[in-house]
Amino acid sequence: MTSPTGRLWGVGLGPGDPELITVKAARLIESAGVIAFHSARHGRSIARSIAKHYMHAGQIEEPLMYPITTETTDHPGGYLGALEDFYEECAARLAAHLDAGRDVVVLAEGDPFFYGSYMHLHKRLAHRYPTQVVPGVTSVSAASAELGRPLVEREETLTVLPGTLDADKLTEKLKATDSAAIMKLGRTFTKVRTALQEAGRLDEAWYVERATTDKQRIEPLAEVDPSTVPYFSVALLSSRAAAVTPTAAEKPVEGEVVVVGLGPAGREWLTPEAQDALATATDLVGYGPYIDRVPPNPRQRRHLSDNRVEAERAAFALDLARNGARVAVVSSGDPGVFAMASAVLEVAEEYTDVPVRILPGLTAANAVASRVGAPLGHDYCVLSLSDRLKPWDVISSRLSAAAKADLVLAIYNPASKTRTWQVEAARDLLLEHRSAETPVVIGRDVGYPTESIEIVRLADLDPSKVDMRCLLLIGSSQTRLTESGQVFTPRRYPEPS
Repeated sequence: MTSPTGRLWGVGLGPGDPELITVKAARLIESAGVIAFHSARHGRSIARSIAKHYMHAGQIEEPLMYPITTETTDHPGGYLGALEDFYEECAARLAAHLDAGRDVVVLAEGDPFFYGSYMHLHKRLAHRYPTQVVPGVTSVSAASAELGRPLVEREETLTVLPGTLDADKLTEKLKATDSAAIMKLGRTFTKVRTALQEAGRLDEAWYVERATTDKQRIEPLAEVDPSTVPYFSVALLSSRAAAVTPTAAEKPVEGEVVVVGLGPAGREWLTPEAQDALATATDLVGYGPYIDRVPPNPRQRRHLSDNRVEAERAAFALDLARNGARVAVVSSGDPGVFAMASAVLEVAEEYTDVPVRILPGLTAANAVASRVGAPLGHDYCVLSLSDRLKPWDVISSRLSAAAKADLVLAIYNPASKTRTWQVEAARDLLLEHRSAETPVVIGRDVGYPTESIEIVRLADLDPSKVDMRCLLLIGSSQTRLTESGQVFTPRRYPEPS
């Protein structure tokens, strides 16, 4: 029976701040049987000092101490030959633990595969043992964050260069790139500085030393004394686009009004475009219950109003935008269907300097229709029974015309606390032109937990069951109710006989 084999982990520790270790890295360090780390000949290890917060007594420690600290050696293979022997020896030491079934965590500053010593062990062991690498925050990312300057934007390119490159090659690459990070400074600093100067980039360059630690230093690179530069430092050329972009305080604020359709209910009915408009708005304006459907955001101002002051609400929103606000006027369903879009555009004729956009939403007619099948599968008419903004004579004549034309009807605002007789009047008008068997769909609160759908005959439509939270779909002569309870209107209309 073969003994279990241990797993090798290359664990990135990030740039130095122990709080920048990932949750996974911390868990692996705490649970590892063996902790390996590199150090110089003095025995101190930066990697171990970062990870010590997660280590505990009883763990086996394997210090991997470099035999040389400069490129001066009497090894017959020179500096590279000495390092090759060192890595072979280290790999053999870790293999003994892995063969004994112990998991080994090799600590790596920054990211294990980003100019890290771990990769030399990985190449020697990964094909022999189960191995996984846990990435870490690189010194380049940390330096950029501490500097507070983006590395790249849009189509810019970032070039990562070792300071050990030939001076002419360094200069050539610095001329050709947008942004750059130059690693391995220390004794190469003077050469790097010269290359930056010859590339015409010295004034853009920043120096970051031991980023995120208590020994961090940040200076314009041109002002740094070469004799003070350690190996653990980075030269950065940040994004040129970022350097010329005005700050938020310098940018002129451009106000606008976006009329946003929320759909019939919750977030799942909201389009991504509408979500973005709500997220980027500085002010939300609308009828109180509709505003309440948008999650509160403390950086936004919320302006709630009654449902009967549409023109005043529109003017208020346009005034806010004229003064630089990004205003989202919220509307249930689709803002262009018996909602705020027309009210805003009507008032906006006096605000020609304010841009207005309309973002569609899923309207209640389509939401209710989807619950029963496809009753709107052919031509249909959308009509409101509210006589608050138009007289009943207009409504009744349109109902009769739609009924004579044999159109499916989607009826909005069928009833309210003060409008209690219109549903009965509409039913009686339609029965003059429609069969008593015509399917009628009563959809209430579609999308909410209180949703209900009922299908009745036109002759059995009970006005007492209909209120403002309902939408009615009234079929044409061709609309069918199937045995399974689905309603649909065929797309093909019969030829005249």
